[in-house]
Amino acid sequence: MTRSAVPDEYLEGYARILADVCTTGRRLTRNELESLRAQGERAADAGIGLRALVRRHLAAARDLSPALSAAGADRVLAAVEQAIDAFAQGHERAQQLAVRQEEAVRREFIDDLLYGRSDLGRLAERAERFGLLLSRAHAVAVAQGDAPVDDTHPATRQVEGALIARFGERRILLTTKDGRLICIAPGDQDDVLAFFAQQAHATTQGGRVAIGRVHPGAGGVVHSYEEALNALELADRLGLSEPVLRAADLLVYPVLTRDRQAMADLVRNTLGPLRTARGGARPMIDTLNAYFDSGCVGAEVARRLNLSVRAMTYRLDRIHKLTGADPADPVHRYTLQTAVIGARLLGWPESDV
Repeated sequence: MTRSAVPDEYLEGYARILADVCTTGRRLTRNELESLRAQGERAADAGIGLRALVRRHLAAARDLSPALSAAGADRVLAAVEQAIDAFAQGHERAQQLAVRQEEAVRREFIDDLLYGRSDLGRLAERAERFGLLLSRAHAVAVAQGDAPVDDTHPATRQVEGALIARFGERRILLTTKDGRLICIAPGDQDDVLAFFAQQAHATTQGGRVAIGRVHPGAGGVVHSYEEALNALELADRLGLSEPVLRAADLLVYPVLTRDRQAMADLVRNTLGPLRTARGGARPMIDTLNAYFDSGCVGAEVARRLNLSVRAMTYRLDRIHKLTGADPADPVHRYTLQTAVIGARLLGWPESDV
């Protein structure tokens, strides 16, 4: 912006203030400083850059220098310094306010998008401002680490930088919610979410990432987001070790828990007798977990539990005798494994079901 492009209204009173201050040697008054700050705010609101404004003020001071020369260079420079500093404060204050307002608008949009609280038509209009076309299908990935993150957290900035460097200006929205890092991407761009999961897992020091299924429309974003959150919760309850979880791979678990009472009955009736075992039901449940997770390979179960093969075999025999179900029998195995999954989901035997 050239000197002439900065309107004179943003220098109103500047010459008078300089002349009076240089003549008397006083400092700028509180009212003069506030007046300059107010001009700085108006200039920022008008979209005039601070560099152009500073140059304009310095040029105006140079034009006045012949009339101010009698006051001495030190006094002139001190007056110019105070005036420009006050003007810059106002300009920065307006910029900070604009940033906060933009952040508030963005946060309100994120909340409405993830909770589905706004009119869908209006939400779609607002989404375009943030790079999303809600007429398309989307999927949501959620990363959760040991420490919560927000929009200013280094992990957020690092993941954002990696996504921009890799994918450029694709219609991707990266944000945070409740201490978690969230990425929303078009449903046909699974590579984006896979890359996000890789980066988020690394930057959150081994945090876990869940990816919801692809769903259409604004309501689809909410649905995918909830699926990702449910996947994270399931991973905690089931003790899953995978760093990246896909809701599509975990659909069996919501089915199993849809009828909670039926699942509780299965757990009590099938596994309840294990409470009478030496040491209670927990060692037996851990044995069954390891048995099923290892593909029913006895040597691998013993290794995982740090037991001898003989001790592991003894436990399986006790389970058979107490429950009447043989883990080695394919028909009994399905019932036992379903009951063990239910126990993990319901927190049994530590809690009653």
